Amino acid sequence: MTVIFMYIALSESWTILGGYAGYVSFGHVAFFGIGAYTTALLLLHVGVNPLFSFPLGGVAAALFAAVVGYPIVRLQGPYFSIVTLLVALLTSLVVKNTPALGGTTGLWLPLPDMPIELNRTTFYWFMLFMALVATGVTAWVENSKLGLGLMAIRQNEAVAEAAGANTTYIKLAALVLSAGLTGMVGGIYGYLRSYVTPEIVFDLNIGVTLFLMALFGGCRRWQGPVLGAVILSVLGEFLTLNIGEEIARIAYGLCLVLVVFFPDGLVGIIDKITVNRKVAFGGKHAVER
Repeated sequence: MTVIFMYIALSESWTILGGYAGYVSFGHVAFFGIGAYTTALLLLHVGVNPLFSFPLGGVAAALFAAVVGYPIVRLQGPYFSIVTLLVALLTSLVVKNTPALGGTTGLWLPLPDMPIELNRTTFYWFMLFMALVATGVTAWVENSKLGLGLMAIRQNEAVAEAAGANTTYIKLAALVLSAGLTGMVGGIYGYLRSYVTPEIVFDLNIGVTLFLMALFGGCRRWQGPVLGAVILSVLGEFLTLNIGEEIARIAYGLCLVLVVFFPDGLVGIIDKITVNRKVAFGGKHAVER
């Protein structure tokens, strides 16, 4: 459940820019890793518990997104996606070659001074909190002026600019907000693992997984990432434990293929089924009502 909550929070965070604006980012794992390293360094050098400092991990990730994001959000389509992937790779490379950050060895964190049962329960509640926060923020964005601007960009960015929307500012605001939430989750995850290393917190598989979960559930509605994260997390865990990791990857690949045929994800399929049932049982006027 802790892992499910984590991926709900990450998928919802990604949806703010990737779903509403249609700007597919493969570099969100950079914000995740920055959040993890921020709380780890605060614990080791200042003595601040990551369960209290994880918001600072979000602040660090948001500041990083604001700096690198300003030129990046001016790119469109596959150029934006490729550059975000390069940002994640370069960030990981910089961390690996910085001795103060532990280099390739990483940083060992002292375990929380509490019984193992309480330890697991604590992280469970913190990840649940982040899942609720990310879902609430994403739902708010969907119904806000910011969300309206992001959806206008997805439909036709040139028309949105002609109508007076500052598309660069809107995309940058969405990226910074998305990165902040992702960094907060990373700040908690690093302490959960008690070992922060580039291979773990900058793992591109995390970025691909949250991207797939958002698309599978339906990234244009806030309910979609919740569905995608729950279903794919449970499916992946079941297949990995009972059949094998390779089969789980094949299943994930098949889900990605399904997204091509159903771009609105599970939420879109549910909406179509609901509309068809209303037509069948109540006629056209029932649907209109």
